[in-house]
Amino acid sequence: MIGRMFDFLSKDMAMDLGTANTLIYIRGKGVVLDEPSIVSLDKETQKIVAVGKEAKNLAGRHGKNTISVRPLKDGVIHDFETAAFMIRTFLGKVFKRVPLSRPKLVIAVPAGITSVEKRAVIEASEVAGAGKVYLIEEPMAAAIGTGLPVDQAKGQMIVDIGGGTTEVAIISNFTVTCSESLRIAGDEANEAICNYIRREHHMNISDSMAEIIKIKIGSAVPLKKPLEVKLRGKDLASNMPRVVTITDADIRQAIKDPTRAIVEGVRRVLEKASPDLASDIAENGIWLAGGGALLKGLRLLINQATGLEVQKSEDPLRAVIRGAGAVTEQFDFYRDVFLN
Repeated sequence: MIGRMFDFLSKDMAMDLGTANTLIYIRGKGVVLDEPSIVSLDKETQKIVAVGKEAKNLAGRHGKNTISVRPLKDGVIHDFETAAFMIRTFLGKVFKRVPLSRPKLVIAVPAGITSVEKRAVIEASEVAGAGKVYLIEEPMAAAIGTGLPVDQAKGQMIVDIGGGTTEVAIISNFTVTCSESLRIAGDEANEAICNYIRREHHMNISDSMAEIIKIKIGSAVPLKKPLEVKLRGKDLASNMPRVVTITDADIRQAIKDPTRAIVEGVRRVLEKASPDLASDIAENGIWLAGGGALLKGLRLLINQATGLEVQKSEDPLRAVIRGAGAVTEQFDFYRDVFLN
């Protein structure tokens, strides 16, 4: 029994270290953790009070002495020490006992990551207890997780819209041949909704409330059947709670700039493609992954802008971690995809 336990504890892992959520995959076991990338800190002592789901539940309701911190911004580490603690906490939840050997760890990172940002990810993971760390570009991981044949010399296009970044890439023969990493994604859409509600309805709402509204009634194009929700927030003038009715048209107007930026990013990457790759994409279409892929009407909007068929990954929220996890299952086959 103990032998089997330690065999389990020493297995290789993959991590989708996202701005909004962190997911961990263990080889042979699948996804074993999916938690918000949030940490609660005591304002005075700067000590960590809570991490992940517990920290998210406290956000906005934790009192004046506690603040919420997101150690990643735009898909990369923004606060090194807090990020390392968060990773260590998540690894502790996965591993109830210390592994006999430090496992290999495959981490998905934005395609536009700098050398300094790469180093921060690797060092934070090593400090948290990982062994050898391998970096894979998020669009590559998303393509693998979507089931695209990245090993073939045939162009495959993936658009991965996460919390902090949108990764647009054309992949062929284990290589990202052309790409753009846009630091415009779900977080910017949430912020745009907050700003719109403040400007048009003179009311403050939280980022988490903006996220809920976006999921419920957000859309990239007009809907056949209009939607609306009752929105509860805080009146700017009176500081008292207030309720207003918000429609899908309101949210569409609020997020039109970040949505347009993503569509323009797709067009720019297509313009960079060689004639042969463009021919492949015309045949294979465009695939969407990440939470942003769930935005109503986005497939149609990109289709209208490009004239290409647009499809959505199965379970787009987990496309990246599924792909990074697949790499741990067939490490030698995917050896050419690593950045380091």
